[in-house]
Amino acid sequence: MKPSRLGKQLSALLFSAGWLGPFVFQVALLDIDICGPSIPKMMGLEGEQVHQSGSGWSPVYVEENLGVMSVGFLLSSPDDAVIWRGPKKNGLIKQFLRDVDWGEIDYLIVDTPPGTSDEHLSIVQYLSAAHIDGAVIITTPQEISLQDVRKEINFCHKVKLPIIGVVENMSGFICPKCKNESQIFPPTTGGAEKMCQNLNVSLLGKVPLDPQIGKSCDKGQSFLSEAPESPATSSYRNIIQRIQEYCDQRHFQEDSTIYEWNKNEVHV
Repeated sequence: MKPSRLGKQLSALLFSAGWLGPFVFQVALLDIDICGPSIPKMMGLEGEQVHQSGSGWSPVYVEENLGVMSVGFLLSSPDDAVIWRGPKKNGLIKQFLRDVDWGEIDYLIVDTPPGTSDEHLSIVQYLSAAHIDGAVIITTPQEISLQDVRKEINFCHKVKLPIIGVVENMSGFICPKCKNESQIFPPTTGGAEKMCQNLNVSLLGKVPLDPQIGKSCDKGQSFLSEAPESPATSSYRNIIQRIQEYCDQRHFQEDSTIYEWNKNEVHV
């Protein structure tokens, strides 16, 4: 399951009014999976184009408070291959951050490709002054996936990128009829839970398999609206609430630090 699926659900829940109280968040979703841009398809925006204005590129809006930017909007066909070396990828990522008129936003969600390549290095470097809240790392239960995720966690430590936590996708299958759970991808080495314990990283939650997730993404529909009673929907909501609590706490600590610094400042 692609990381972008979590990015889509995260964006959808944050921009929806009411589920976290009376707030309506301004959310920006930036797809920097340059060679495999799937966000336009998943968000129901395939075929849309980016428009230029006096203040820069205008994002493509799902709703008035959810803007999206992706290289997919710049291609003449969704089947076009993007065959670029690192410097050209880095240039486009910088352009997305510099030239897109996002307006005032509460959350910028960046969807990256798997791994630890040019895209990851570039986004961490370009946003270093913005003090990134952290990374959400996606895995599946089997060891072959966990091997890659350990490298990603190590990457975050090396570039001093905070880790919000890990999400385990495809974490069992709950039969909609009998409600029994089956392990389609057995966690032979303990899955994400054991890995997080060993590496002292938070496990944000586990999302069970649900065929409707793939169907909703293929159709550009909201899985959360299409299957509100699914165990996966409940998992998404819990995970996203934990992410927001982390961000709120981090911002509170930063504000407290600034206040303490100002309180102790000596004026002469």
